[in-house]
Amino acid sequence: MRQYSADLTPPWKKSPPVPEVAAEPGLVVEEPGTGFCGAVIRCEAGTVTLEDRFGKHRVFPLEPRGFLLEGRVVTLVRPSAAPVRPTRTASGSVAVPGARARVARAGRIYVEGRHDAELVEKVWGDDLRVEGVVVEYLEGVDDLPSIVADFAPGPDARLGVLVDHLVPGTKEWRIAESVTSEHALVVGHPYIDIWEAVKPSSLGIAGWPRVPHGQDWKTGVCRALGWPSENTSAVWQAILKRVGSYKDLEPELLGRVEELIDFVTGSGGA
Repeated sequence: MRQYSADLTPPWKKSPPVPEVAAEPGLVVEEPGTGFCGAVIRCEAGTVTLEDRFGKHRVFPLEPRGFLLEGRVVTLVRPSAAPVRPTRTASGSVAVPGARARVARAGRIYVEGRHDAELVEKVWGDDLRVEGVVVEYLEGVDDLPSIVADFAPGPDARLGVLVDHLVPGTKEWRIAESVTSEHALVVGHPYIDIWEAVKPSSLGIAGWPRVPHGQDWKTGVCRALGWPSENTSAVWQAILKRVGSYKDLEPELLGRVEELIDFVTGSGGA
């Protein structure tokens, strides 16, 4: 007697197909059974290792329909063995394979703090090296007039400055206006801290919490989100790991950094 292996499951009881996604390093997914959300750091035969924002590692089996990607059920699969050479840099620019770093220009870009400098380096580092632009950081803008005066910007040594939370009418705004010239450009983003320029969706949070006026912003954010507030530097490193490209940043920051690079390299007009 012939045997058949026909699937007799009624159509309305069958699970709809889900996309297969390569478990590439840096891909952020959630394991719905435990609620663990993290970035892929390793994918081996039958398992995937995730790292959450605090650096904790968990290993999960590569099961069908086993993960959530941006809220959608997916099946993770092992990436293809042959790595694909990236055609774009983290900033979205066309990659130049084998390009050597250019000798540093006389021009510079200053940003307001170490975290700002680290974020700019991660996303725009390849572009900056090709252009020979060095990024340095300053602690606040109160000393900006003397810094600009000492730098003495000119046609062959332009100076660009990125300032946090630059709001018209404030002291910082007036300082920025006082040093802006044909060869010195100061621009700002609307965020209280550079952390806010990272999209909440890239961190697996609904949004950046509001912190009462007078309270340290980073500490308040960590407490509100249940992150360790005693070491905000470690929290920042965990945030930075989630930034893979310009797609993880808010457009208000992207536009300002691109504007400064164009200005310093002389490709943005004047």
